[in-house]
Amino acid sequence: MFAIVDYDTGNTRNLKKAFDYLDVATVLTADPAELAAADAVILPGVGAFAAAMAALNERQLVPVVQRLARDGKPMLGICLGMQLLFKSSNEYGDHVGLGLLKGRVTALPADLGVKVPQMGWNQNVLQQPASAFKAIDQNYTYFVHSYYAVCPTDEIVATVQHGVTVPSIVQRDNVVGMQFHPEKSGQVGLQQLATFKDMVSANDFSSN
Repeated sequence: MFAIVDYDTGNTRNLKKAFDYLDVATVLTADPAELAAADAVILPGVGAFAAAMAALNERQLVPVVQRLARDGKPMLGICLGMQLLFKSSNEYGDHVGLGLLKGRVTALPADLGVKVPQMGWNQNVLQQPASAFKAIDQNYTYFVHSYYAVCPTDEIVATVQHGVTVPSIVQRDNVVGMQFHPEKSGQVGLQQLATFKDMVSANDFSSN
């Protein structure tokens, strides 16, 4: 059972459908006991960083998610959910994140001849050839975001180019993030979710 964190944000309906397709049972929950009992925790998210963190804090889920991740619970952040994994964001002010990954989140530059937000398909380039997510290399996934992660290279599994180099998959041990929407990325997106599923089943989160 995978637990999808319920904090009134994220494309949870389509995400659940994607996991259903992969024969992964899911529960949408804000119950700490259900999150702790799950095989993996999925942190979805669309919208603004500060509002999402406020919603997690309102439900007293920040320390729960942090503890579970640090105890080794497999965790996957998607789109804004990935950005929340980092230490901070400067989206409409300075805001503290979950701090499970070392980087920070900042705005995509608007003066480099590309449209902001990035909205549409972009081609991924693998940065860690031994990663379990190696099938992402050269394949296209669907993005909708105005902010991106600036983080250590050892956390970056794959990238896309959008004026700057944007991490599209990140990982540190049992914590994984996908900047794109796998549930909107067709078979390529499903393949990445299936890879995460296999990592959970094998309890193998080797990142390189």
